[in-house]
Amino acid sequence: MSLLVRTFIIAGASSGIGLALAKRLLDAGHRVHGVSRTPGPLQDRQGYTHYAVDLLQEYSLPVVIGPIHGLAFCPGSIMLKPVERLTTADVDRDFTLNAKAAFLFVRQYLPQLRESGSASVVLFSTVAVQTGMPFHASVAMAKGAVEGLSRALAAELAPAIRVNAIAPSLTDTPLASGLLNTEAKVEAAKLRHPLRTVGSVDEHASLAYYLLTDSTWITGQVIGVNGGLGSIIK
Repeated sequence: MSLLVRTFIIAGASSGIGLALAKRLLDAGHRVHGVSRTPGPLQDRQGYTHYAVDLLQEYSLPVVIGPIHGLAFCPGSIMLKPVERLTTADVDRDFTLNAKAAFLFVRQYLPQLRESGSASVVLFSTVAVQTGMPFHASVAMAKGAVEGLSRALAAELAPAIRVNAIAPSLTDTPLASGLLNTEAKVEAAKLRHPLRTVGSVDEHASLAYYLLTDSTWITGQVIGVNGGLGSIIK
């Protein structure tokens, strides 16, 4: 049990990276409020409270009393289509889920973040923002907005609140299951990365946990966790 019990809110805590991050925080003795459509496997864990929210529908974010020490906004989308097949509804959906919802999430809890005296916010982008990839126009636009939001908030909220973004490449999560559902797809995905692997939720959750709990001198950064994709050629 951690000597200092802190409170965190995670959007998307029912699966993937958000679930792995929530588990780490709970294992360390912290309190976690999870915001997602479904409860997921943590609903009976001591220290965990779930709030049912669908970020693509009309919703109100839960009211949490007392200081909040960190936020993580983990929802994402993988809308891979040629530009001529992208609809306005596709683009609106990606922007609403990835960027607008992240902004509203942080804004909702700013008073409690400030109340904590020292807080951290972690958002999620994608390698496709800084590395041009075919069929990624919609999600790259939306996550590009997240990167801009991260840097703008980091500047505005310093020194009391640190804001960073993690930019993964393809990671083995339920969201990416359609891209990794055969051995051939997995091997092809590995070969696209210089480190010859796809991402793991634990790797991303470990970095997010560090940024939320231990880091004191990192803010305004977009940190690539991508197996070398877009940075080196091998």
